[in-house]
Amino acid sequence: MAAVKRCITSSQRTYMSCTAKFGTNSEVGVWRRLKSSSHISATQPFSQSLKSGPAKSVKVVTRAMSGVAENTPLPGLPIDLRGKRAFIAGVADDHGYGWAISKALAAAGAEILVGTWVPALNIFESSLRRGKFDETRKLPDGSLMEITKVYPLDAVFDSPEDVPEDIKTNKRYLGSSNWTVKEVVESVKQDFGSIDILVHSLANGPEVTKPLLETSRYGYLAAISASSYSYVSLLKHFAPIMNPGGASLSLTYIASERIIPGYGGGMSSAKAALESDTRVLAFEAGRKHNIRVNTISAGPLRSRAAKAIGFIDMMIDYSSENAPLQKELSAEEVGNAAAFLASPLASAITGTVLYVDNGLNAMGVGVDSPVFENLDIPKAAK
Repeated sequence: MAAVKRCITSSQRTYMSCTAKFGTNSEVGVWRRLKSSSHISATQPFSQSLKSGPAKSVKVVTRAMSGVAENTPLPGLPIDLRGKRAFIAGVADDHGYGWAISKALAAAGAEILVGTWVPALNIFESSLRRGKFDETRKLPDGSLMEITKVYPLDAVFDSPEDVPEDIKTNKRYLGSSNWTVKEVVESVKQDFGSIDILVHSLANGPEVTKPLLETSRYGYLAAISASSYSYVSLLKHFAPIMNPGGASLSLTYIASERIIPGYGGGMSSAKAALESDTRVLAFEAGRKHNIRVNTISAGPLRSRAAKAIGFIDMMIDYSSENAPLQKELSAEEVGNAAAFLASPLASAITGTVLYVDNGLNAMGVGVDSPVFENLDIPKAAK
């Protein structure tokens, strides 16, 4: 039976799952091949462990990474990341792709570390402590995703010497320390020694709503710095403490190669740079550190960050009407693809842009255009 422990609330400690409800409607069996190992058997319904008396909610600790069955082979062709440790940069809420990727990696057995933008750190940690994310932390076996440690991070700055005085004295940064890329990597090395998986899930363009012709030099370079060079910096600093055979991945968008009006401020250029860097880094990190480097070109998602662009709902509707698969993309689908790329199943895949967008990237025209109204274009079955 799982050991009973209290939740720990400090950012310097582990965030552990606090509740697991026992009942007959167990989620066991769902996503069987992408699951976490826990102190409670993932293959036996919870109700079977209660032979008498009413079912009660109890506090238990469930771990994303198993130490007991780490070497036990799983049936079939599973995504097995037990014994692996992942650092996901750019998780600040429970709605974006970074959160979904964290969950998928945890469900496959990986230990989860996250880097959260310093100004969002207090709100994120508070939400974790107060259980606001408990519903979205649920893994396929019914346990809650455990985040072993949350690190403050601002990937725009490589080292303390790069931080300008106005940022150092900004009240949103007061109370946090060791949050530049170099310092975070040093902290992770001191705390855990090494990692196996690095995920870059962050981007920012202060002038993203401006057309490129109206974008300032500052806005353009800021977009490149935060959205693409930050990945180069993270991999540069993390690579020496990544175990051989490790995997690194980022998130890109089709605006890197297609015109997306409204996605401005240099962000399309930043995504193009990110994809080009993925190929070069795949060669350099592969030869020097035996690390695979890939990026996922994800379709539109109603995340908090995407809403800042202002037309995300329109892009989702456009995708649903024109993609080969007429459905709304879920964050979980991107998370599953990331888990695959991070796993040994993708051991020969590197330098790749993997499209996870219901096939929209393959389309040459928008079939919802009135130009095609007289063509018998098939629709998805309802």
